[in-house]
Amino acid sequence: MTPFSPAPDFLQATLAGHFGQTRQWHTDTLQLEWLDEGVLAIAPRQPLAANLDCVLLSTGIHGNETAPIEVVNGIVNDLLAGTLPLRCKLLVMLGNPAAMRSGARFVDYDMNRLFNGAHRQQPQAQESARAATLERLAADFFHAAPAGSHRLHYDLHTAIRGSVFEKFAIYPYTDGRAHQREQLLWLESAGVTTVLLHSKPSATFSYYSSHHCHAAAFTLELGKARPFGDNDLSRFGDIDRALRLLLSAATPALPAYDASRFALFSAKYDLLKHSEHFVLHLADNVENFTPLPHGMTIAEDGAIRYVADGGEERILFPNPKVDVGLRAGIVISPCQLG
Repeated sequence: MTPFSPAPDFLQATLAGHFGQTRQWHTDTLQLEWLDEGVLAIAPRQPLAANLDCVLLSTGIHGNETAPIEVVNGIVNDLLAGTLPLRCKLLVMLGNPAAMRSGARFVDYDMNRLFNGAHRQQPQAQESARAATLERLAADFFHAAPAGSHRLHYDLHTAIRGSVFEKFAIYPYTDGRAHQREQLLWLESAGVTTVLLHSKPSATFSYYSSHHCHAAAFTLELGKARPFGDNDLSRFGDIDRALRLLLSAATPALPAYDASRFALFSAKYDLLKHSEHFVLHLADNVENFTPLPHGMTIAEDGAIRYVADGGEERILFPNPKVDVGLRAGIVISPCQLG
């Protein structure tokens, strides 16, 4: 096989539609394969161990969340250039290239509501076919993981609105498995100490890989969504360094888990939009994790009223403009690990 690289820049190659010209190639140290548009599998040509960890980095599930796309692109480009060594098996996914090209969150439907089989309910949306493809490729990748290897999935995002805690993680429902303290410690090394422990299945990509592939999976919200070229990537230095270390070196010693260093929350209930009469009694610019005073009417939908209780609740992902039947926000409250 002749050494070949389709372009010096992974992101630009994807946006330009270069996928399909040459599917497999290698460098002096890496074996590479385009699996689909914006999906690149990378592995060391000479594995250092029989049970190499398997890491999935996904980003661009929402096409306008560009900073993590740029962070991951820089990592891939350094791997291709040989300036960053690779000591695991890596699958990189730029989730929604069509939306990325247009600078939109999505084209037809929010892709991060289409995983775990939910794409079958929206057959008209182009994101549905893409979500099904990403599910299949993720499952193939993790199911081929060697015995004894770690399966890790970090789905990188930025948020539509500001946040009381700029960076936070969503730990998807674990189907009864224990939460992994070592993963929380790794998140801390990446500058993320606020974590929502989800309490039920969802249609997100991280829940899909957690549920179906038994990966340690997280949705990472890393700041505010901005267009390509408008990001201050210095604000993403912690996650960039942590990912580079994860991919290139043995896991460093982590400190003992100390609950006082983390702000952990659990999801209490969703604000469901049952009809077009839904009204959210929060300012349009309300930030994620804004406290909800006891007795406050959060939202109304006809005879249904959502009222804050206890004074420790907060709001997450408020969005009254979603379609009827979808979640218009999550009410959360502080919690501790069991």
